[in-house]
Amino acid sequence: METRTAVVTGASSGIGAATARHLAAEGFHVFCAARREDRVAALAEEIGGTAVRCDVTSTDEVARLAKTVGPRLDVLVNNAGGAFGAAPVAESDPDDWRRMYEVNVIGLMQVTRALLPALVASGAGVILNVGSTAGRIAYEGGAGYTAAKHGTQVVSETLRLELWDQPVRVCEIAPGMVRTDEFALVRFDGDREKADAVYAGVAEPLTADDIADAITWMVTRPTHVNIDELVIRPRAQAAQHKVHRVFDHESQGNGS
Repeated sequence: METRTAVVTGASSGIGAATARHLAAEGFHVFCAARREDRVAALAEEIGGTAVRCDVTSTDEVARLAKTVGPRLDVLVNNAGGAFGAAPVAESDPDDWRRMYEVNVIGLMQVTRALLPALVASGAGVILNVGSTAGRIAYEGGAGYTAAKHGTQVVSETLRLELWDQPVRVCEIAPGMVRTDEFALVRFDGDREKADAVYAGVAEPLTADDIADAITWMVTRPTHVNIDELVIRPRAQAAQHKVHRVFDHESQGNGS
């Protein structure tokens, strides 16, 4: 049998790196794509995959990714994304909003467009877009990110309609509170105190491995089964605004 192949964007850390490892453990040859070439090179060497430097907002780099992958692809995990800033709308930086839309929506479109012929050629391709609960619920200080992740969700829904007669499934996973090495730190421009406050008092937020495990399950279902969307949160997070936190005494606070 031909080895199954997968592309994971944003594979240099967090959910992307964990997903590449989980897919490799399931027997996939993984193309690890990200901007930080040194990191994906180390990851690819670890799991026996292929490293590809790729900024998903660059048309040329996405084209190079497609050329490297070749004519056939089984799974595409559009994981590259990010949140930048947490200002209210009245104080937001337009450049932050542009960056979020470029990577979470335009980048997703470019990679999908470039790799779709290879996914169709496999006869049973899967596109899995990594969204967020922020793509379903609005919250103060999150307008730019929630707008971008609502975009991710709508692109996923539209793709499913447009590809209804093609041998390609379209799935979306929408994680809630996931503690990774970089997500909150990037959002707050390197402010460790603000980043740590997101998870303060939460005993067990989700981990990158939790999400990678779910993604791997979704893309390895029988070919007639499509997991349209999977919302996944830690038990402590009942909603965006209702998170169980334990400090010196029990309290509830905000979560994103």
